[in-house]
Amino acid sequence: MSKAEKPAPLARVLVVDDQPAFRRLLARILDEAGYEVEEAADGHIALALARKRPVHLILTDIRMPGMDGHALLAKVRQEMPETQIVLLTAFGSVPDAVEAMKQGAFDYLTKPLANPDELKLVVERALQHRRLLDAEAVRQSETDVDLVCADPAMLQIYEQVKRLAPTQATVLLTGESGTGKEVIARTLHALSTRRTGAFVAVNCAALSEGLLDSELFGHEKGSFTGADKQRRGRFELADGGTLLLDEVGEMSPALQAKLLRVLQERQVVRVGGAATLTVDVRVIAATHRDLKARVAAGTFREDLYYRLAVVPVHLPPLRERKTDIMALAKHFLDKVGRRYGRPGLRLDPPAEEAMVRYTWPGNVRELYNVVERSVVLSHGHLIGTSDLALGVGESAQPVGDTLNLANLEREAIHRALVQTSGNRREAADLLGISLRALQYKLNEYGLR
Repeated sequence: MSKAEKPAPLARVLVVDDQPAFRRLLARILDEAGYEVEEAADGHIALALARKRPVHLILTDIRMPGMDGHALLAKVRQEMPETQIVLLTAFGSVPDAVEAMKQGAFDYLTKPLANPDELKLVVERALQHRRLLDAEAVRQSETDVDLVCADPAMLQIYEQVKRLAPTQATVLLTGESGTGKEVIARTLHALSTRRTGAFVAVNCAALSEGLLDSELFGHEKGSFTGADKQRRGRFELADGGTLLLDEVGEMSPALQAKLLRVLQERQVVRVGGAATLTVDVRVIAATHRDLKARVAAGTFREDLYYRLAVVPVHLPPLRERKTDIMALAKHFLDKVGRRYGRPGLRLDPPAEEAMVRYTWPGNVRELYNVVERSVVLSHGHLIGTSDLALGVGESAQPVGDTLNLANLEREAIHRALVQTSGNRREAADLLGISLRALQYKLNEYGLR
């Protein structure tokens, strides 16, 4: 079979040894066995190659000039713990190899190599061990996804998610804060072909422009004050997996331009660096903002919007998903109850009625918090309306009791604060008033 006709490689293996002849021998054996092989003469070169493009297994000599096998092992365990390490050692240095296995190496081989089949067997065993770890990670990630839905609109969205998951399409998730956008993103990842890769999330609203730049794209040592070591960005960490850009609408124009280039070229450059790194990442974006309105206002790039919104998915607020309220409440009650050592907790009928009647300005996030608080505060096996403390101490009221200007204004401020997780500046923007006016109203109504 010619080289062009070879099947897809079984895995990527990096061979590290300062003896060229021996290194090439190992590379040839593994290449003929169907692996994709790269070579490095020392630990520094090996680490640079592994950082640029992830490898499944590193086969490395222990005794090398510069960075030896022990130092390489420590770096790999720290930066890319999923990568398997097999050590090469002279017979007299076997104790060194055994000690290295205690530090995380999978196995070792003695030099000179007695039998090519022994090399193939150890490599296959190490890769099988990685596959088992990957399978467990997939199982765990699927277990951790809390996508519970009974509402027809949400069931329709779930069917759409199942169709989208195996594709590489970029998805834009929209909806109010707390509606479950990250849960949908995690579900897309867990059901995709990328599920063995990392799911990485970054909140674009939580960081300043400079910090977000470094967080997304990484930085080189000395690139700015406080950059005392090299750091891989979220795009690199998500290579082979999925990256969620939460609150993407808060990104500055400069970073929007950088993000657009990454989406177009699939390459990143670290802050303060010159090397171009190729990344294979599926991007999912999420926002509670109206990005079309921001495009019209000139604060969000139109070309970036269409790059992100290949498939838009809108999540309705919880108040429009009445049948989801009790399904989610019972799911959270079971989960939180077991965590606090209180299994079997139930809501009494008046509590269920109050939960369905409540408008849930904080959506699913608020529902989870209410359930957790009720588990902590309640006594016995039944949770009543007093345990729920809906609206942070305010039970749901009939609409007729709230129809006066002060109550409506107070409720609007409360909802804005819940939707923005207490961020006063964002709440003021949402209400269309100044921060100073909001602070005055908070004092006036005694809201905190």
